[in-house]
Amino acid sequence: MTPDTAAILANCRFFFALQPAQRALLGRMAIIRMFAEGSLIFRQGQACPGVFVVGTGLVRIFQTSANGKEHVLHMVPPGGTFAEVAAIGNFPCPAFAEALEETTCAILPAQDFRRALQADHALCLQLLGSMAGWVKHLVGLMEDIALRDAIGRVARYLAANASAADGAVRLPGLKKHLASQLNLTSETLSRTLRRLVDMGALEMEGDGLTVLQAATLEQLASGEGPLL
Repeated sequence: MTPDTAAILANCRFFFALQPAQRALLGRMAIIRMFAEGSLIFRQGQACPGVFVVGTGLVRIFQTSANGKEHVLHMVPPGGTFAEVAAIGNFPCPAFAEALEETTCAILPAQDFRRALQADHALCLQLLGSMAGWVKHLVGLMEDIALRDAIGRVARYLAANASAADGAVRLPGLKKHLASQLNLTSETLSRTLRRLVDMGALEMEGDGLTVLQAATLEQLASGEGPLL
């Protein structure tokens, strides 16, 4: 296992619960790939290459409709994974993946990964917990769309992604990508951020965001915040 592969897997949340032996097993099969900014990593409907673990950069996972409209499913920063469900289930990629920045990934080839799951029951059990966490995340996204208004969705995102140290929030790519992920228009996202600034819950300087009142964001996310 090369140092780069070891570092990428060690920083991966999806594989955080793995024991050293299982992590070493995955490291031996991993392939390092670099993707230029703006390049497509794979296309919707393509055979799934494997599980991707982001080491550096940022990846946008999105789908397109018949009329060409795009919807961002999620953004994958360093430490995140994508295509894991398709690799395990042996079905085609359900979405497109694009490198928004120069990106390095460790790829666990789909066939090798499934073979490892079949041979190592401990690996299967450890990954079940990670899959449960991913399902919980998806349920949260569905709740956002169905149950929360614009300010509730934005507040929930900011509260979940603010740095514990200084409250800083790094927006994933362009604002339009975050707007699409939250099922909002770019204009609605901008207005909502401005409302949070006017409330004193958020500070904006250029493209930087800083959470000033985390408790207020939590209240807004739960629907218990002040009337606006």
